[in-house]
Amino acid sequence: MTTNTILLLLLSLVIAVGLSYFQYFFKAKSKSNVIWLLAFLRFLAIFALLVLLINPIMTQNSLEITKTPLAIAVDNSSSITALKSDKTVSDLYQKLISNPALKEKFEIQSYQFDADFKPSSTFDFKGKQTNLDEVAKNLKSINKNLIFPTVIITDGNQTTGNDYVYRFDPVNKVYPLVVGDTTTFFDLKINQLNVNKYAFHKNKFPVEVFLQYAGDKTANADFTISQGNSVVAREKVSFSSSKKTATINLLLPADKVGLQIFKAAISSNAKEKNSYNNIKNFAVEVIDQKSTIAIVSSINHPDIASLKRSIEVNAQRKVILVKPNEINQLQDISVLVLYQPTTAFKAIFDNNKLAGTNTFIFTGNNTDFNFLNQQQHNLVFKMSGQREDYLSEFQSQFNLFAIENIGFENFPPLQNLFGTVTTNGNVSVLLSSKIRNVATNAPLLAFAENQGKRTAFLLGENSWKWRLQSHIDNQSFEKYDVFIDKIIQYLASSTTRKSLVVTHESFYNSGEAIVINAQYFNKNYEFDEKARLTITVTNTATKQTKNYDLLKGNNSFSANLDGLTAGKYNFSVKELNTNTSYSSHFEILDFDIEKQFVNPDVAKLKQLALQTNGKAFFENQADNLINTLLENREYKSIEKNVSTKTPLIDWVWLLILIASLLTIEWFVRKYNGLL
Repeated sequence: MTTNTILLLLLSLVIAVGLSYFQYFFKAKSKSNVIWLLAFLRFLAIFALLVLLINPIMTQNSLEITKTPLAIAVDNSSSITALKSDKTVSDLYQKLISNPALKEKFEIQSYQFDADFKPSSTFDFKGKQTNLDEVAKNLKSINKNLIFPTVIITDGNQTTGNDYVYRFDPVNKVYPLVVGDTTTFFDLKINQLNVNKYAFHKNKFPVEVFLQYAGDKTANADFTISQGNSVVAREKVSFSSSKKTATINLLLPADKVGLQIFKAAISSNAKEKNSYNNIKNFAVEVIDQKSTIAIVSSINHPDIASLKRSIEVNAQRKVILVKPNEINQLQDISVLVLYQPTTAFKAIFDNNKLAGTNTFIFTGNNTDFNFLNQQQHNLVFKMSGQREDYLSEFQSQFNLFAIENIGFENFPPLQNLFGTVTTNGNVSVLLSSKIRNVATNAPLLAFAENQGKRTAFLLGENSWKWRLQSHIDNQSFEKYDVFIDKIIQYLASSTTRKSLVVTHESFYNSGEAIVINAQYFNKNYEFDEKARLTITVTNTATKQTKNYDLLKGNNSFSANLDGLTAGKYNFSVKELNTNTSYSSHFEILDFDIEKQFVNPDVAKLKQLALQTNGKAFFENQADNLINTLLENREYKSIEKNVSTKTPLIDWVWLLILIASLLTIEWFVRKYNGLL
C-alpha cells in the first residue's frame, strides 16, 4: 500500500469522525447510549464509503507448490491383448498411479495411445493401430518448456507413424515399461509386402516380400502366392540362427482386368505359437489403359520435376517431357501441360484447336502474356515487366471437384509478373492471389470449361516450394500429390458432370480408415449444401445391411465406415430430396496388423531409453522403476510465492456492509423517535 493511500485513509478517518461528531454531538442536548450507537454506525458507514471511493489495492501473498509432471502413457492397442498382457498392463498402471510416494512427488498425468493419443484412466485394448510418434508429439506440446519424466507401458510394436526412437525430446527421460513374453519362440512371419495398387493389363507387376524368422535352429519354409485355388508363385526359403530375414522379389502377370485378390503365405513343418502372421492378403486393381501427360517447356525449372513426381505417384499416369517443337501428334495425350508458353508454342496451340486436348497452363517470369491472350480468352492478362510475389487464399465455395484446404495460406509465394488478371466467361477459382496479405481479387489457380474443353491455370512459378512446404507440415508429400492428382483427374476426364459424384477405393485393409466421400450438385452445377445424402452398405456374404448419413464437410459429404469386418460389400449413396443414387462395391481384406507380433520390441524400447538417458524396465521390475523415479533429484517441486492484488471496489460485501449500517441507523432513529 502506497504512502498516498495511507494518508488518504487517515484523512477519511478524520472526516468520518468529524461528520459523526457534528451530526450527533455538536450542540446536542443529551449524549445517551443510543446517540453513541448512532454516531458509531454513521462513522462506520461514512468511513467505509470513503474507503470504497479511495479504492486501495489489497495484496495477498500465498505459497503455491508446483510438482513435476509424470506422464504415464498406456498402450491401448489390441496387440497387448494378443500378447496376453492386458491384465498385466492394467495392474502395472494401477500400481504406479496409486503409489503414495509418486503422488507426493509428481503430478501424475494418465494417457492412452493407439492410433491416437488422449487423456484416459481406463483402457479396453481394442485399438487397431499403434502410433508411439503421437505420444512424443503430444507430450512435447502439453508439457512445453518443462523437464519431466515419461513412463510408457507398451510392447513397443509400432504399426503406423514415424520412427518413435528419435521423436522424443532427448532432454526428458523416457522409461519404457516393457510388457509381453520376451522368450524367443519359433516363428515365421511375413514382415512386409510391397505392391502397387494398380497394374496394367497384359503387363507384369512387381511384388516385394520381406520375411522374418525367430528361432535358433535351421528352418526350411515354403513361400507361396495364390489366387483362389491356383498357386501363381512359389519359392523355397531357408533360415538359420545367422540368417533371420529374407527378401523375395517376384513378377506376377496381370491377366485379368479388375480387382484381383491374392494371398501370400509362408509355412513349414514346425509348429508356431502365432500362425496369424504367416498369411497376408493383398489386392491389385488391373486396368486396361494408362493416361499420358505431356509437360511441354522450352526452359528448365524445378517446377517441372516436382510436377512430374506428383503426377506419377498415381501409377495410372505416365509423364513425358518434351520441347515445344518435339510434339507432332496430340491424340495419345490425355492432358497437355504448357509450362510458361511463348511464341514457340504456337504450333502446339494451333494443333490443339483440332485435337481438343485439355490443358494445364503455368505462367511465370518467362511467359509471353501477349501471346497467351491471343491463344485463349478465359483469362485476360495486362502485365508489366516487374516481378511480384503472390500468396494464395483458398476459396471454400469452389465446387468443380472435392478438394480440401491443405494449408495453401501457409505456402511460399509464387512469382509472376505484376499486373491485372481478369476472368472472362465461365471460370472457377480455387485459389485467389494476395500481395503481402492484401487481396487482389485475381485468380491464382483457376479452371475454365468451354464447349467440352477444360483448361487449368496456375499463375506463378516456384510451385516446387509448395510441395516441400507440404512435406514439412505433414512429414509426407501425400496431401500435395493428391491435390495435383485431383487436378489431373479433372483435366483427364471430358465426361459430362454428374449431379452426384462419389469417391472411394476398390479395396481397404482391415484397420484402415474407410471413408466414402460424395458431392451433390444442383441443376446449375453448384455444390448443394442442403443435400441429404445417405449410404446403405450390404455385406454380400451375410446380407447384413447398415445405413449411415453422410456428414457435410468442407465442400463435400463423407461417411466413416470404420468397424466393418473383412469381406465384400455393395453400397448405394442416395440423395433423399431428388432420389439421385450411385451404386458400387468395395472389399475389405482380412489383415489385422496388431496380431503380427509374438514378442515385444525390446531392442527398440531400449534404444529409446538410451536416446533420452532413461532406462527400460520389464514388467516384473515395476518397483525398480518407482525407486528410480523417486531417487532422481532432477525432479523437484517448485515453491512459488503467488501475490494476488485485489481492488477494494471488487469486495461486494463492503457495499452490503455500508447498506446494512445505514439501514440499522435508520431503524434505530425511527424506533427512538429521532426522525
